[in-house]
Amino acid sequence: MPRHIAPPAHESADTPDIHVVRRDADGARSWMSAICGPHWLKVGAPARLQFQHSGNVLKSMSTTMGYVEYGTDVTVGIDTETPLNCYSVSLPVTGQQELAARGTLLTSDRDTGVIVSPDARQELTIAGNCRKMLVAIPRLAMRQVLEELLQRPAEKPIEFEPGMDAANGRQASWWRMVRHMIAEMESSSADLYGNTYFSADLEKALIKGLVLTQPSNYSVELAQALETKQPHYLLRARDFIHANARTDIALEDIEAVAGVPRYKLFEGFRQHFGLSPMAYLKKFRLEQVRRSLLSDGGHGNVSSIAMDWGFNHLGRFSAEYRRLFDESPSQTLSRHLAKNRP
Repeated sequence: MPRHIAPPAHESADTPDIHVVRRDADGARSWMSAICGPHWLKVGAPARLQFQHSGNVLKSMSTTMGYVEYGTDVTVGIDTETPLNCYSVSLPVTGQQELAARGTLLTSDRDTGVIVSPDARQELTIAGNCRKMLVAIPRLAMRQVLEELLQRPAEKPIEFEPGMDAANGRQASWWRMVRHMIAEMESSSADLYGNTYFSADLEKALIKGLVLTQPSNYSVELAQALETKQPHYLLRARDFIHANARTDIALEDIEAVAGVPRYKLFEGFRQHFGLSPMAYLKKFRLEQVRRSLLSDGGHGNVSSIAMDWGFNHLGRFSAEYRRLFDESPSQTLSRHLAKNRP
């Protein structure tokens, strides 16, 4: 049974983990208000409400990470008169939610996350079967990291696009980082993550990852700054990998295109991409397989798509796919077909 403690704002610095169960709407709203800021909560069937939140607080900038579920259909509303004090980023593990923002309705499931920004009028309808990962990043922390990347003061707050791709590309990589950090903080290594000397850099990297991968009103400026910092040899190697990923690429081919010694090629890839050149190629291929399964899964099968992207050992491919995306290729395909079935 989860232990009941005060909301994060009232915690001592020695107890970063948070676990709670609430069965009343006021209690659930009060708890989440302490984490994200003021909002209203509508519950269709109050007797069925069983709000649960488990997670941890990273001490350096007070980012909260964990899981949230309400047990019944609810709607969370944000008003511009009383804005949130954080950016609330969430991704369902099961079930769905819908965000009404900027005059559009965005459906969020396992493949699509949402960002509830502080200063906009929004409504988030959460299904009763929805259990989701939640990352709450304080506004001050977001501004500090943004200004560090810009290397100048930010004249206005960052405004993210509300929908976040959790199935493909860089945004999906960010969500895998979130999932890994939550799992580690829930494990025996929680004491390590509770150490600010260790977790401060991870917390900043988490926020930087969101700023750099999710489209926003600062994306163009950040992209220009990032491109100028990446050496030309690295851009040549990256573009070569993307253009030839379906073919049999060897490390020597990438090295020849880059035109630099192998040690410098490895150094550049690890510094800017966090991977070796061949590991970057494998990850790119896996992401393209997933993109194909989610976009045209009804027109092919897992084996043919995998082989088309250079995976000849299907057993090894399946294991690597599961390790990266936390589900098997066949599960990805089944979810795609079920979601698009008339």
